[in-house]
Amino acid sequence: MHYQIPPFEEVKMVSCIRGSIYDIVIDLRRDSPTYCEWIAVELSEKNFKMVYIPKCCAHGFQTLEDNTIVYYQMNEFFHPECARGVRWDDPKFKITLPLQNLIISQKDNSFELFCS
Repeated sequence: MHYQIPPFEEVKMVSCIRGSIYDIVIDLRRDSPTYCEWIAVELSEKNFKMVYIPKCCAHGFQTLEDNTIVYYQMNEFFHPECARGVRWDDPKFKITLPLQNLIISQKDNSFELFCS
């Protein structure tokens, strides 16, 4: 689950232009009534849905089909010094995924557990 910290927080619009994904957003805004809650929606080439991800929210997805293509629109360039992440399987969030066959990058597996 990825995000960027100030001064380069990202706003994202995400869609899936081929195949399908299970798209997840975690609210990390400390002053939000939904702090540490998450939502998920299936995005696909067939349903034409998009997800808006506000600043200070973490984002990730699980690919549901082979040859899937995800399309991002972002308000900010990538700044490695501000890039952060939290583990999707952190017990704080209790995220459930539709598929159990997981391939997680080494980088994503190295993220620390979230401390609120």
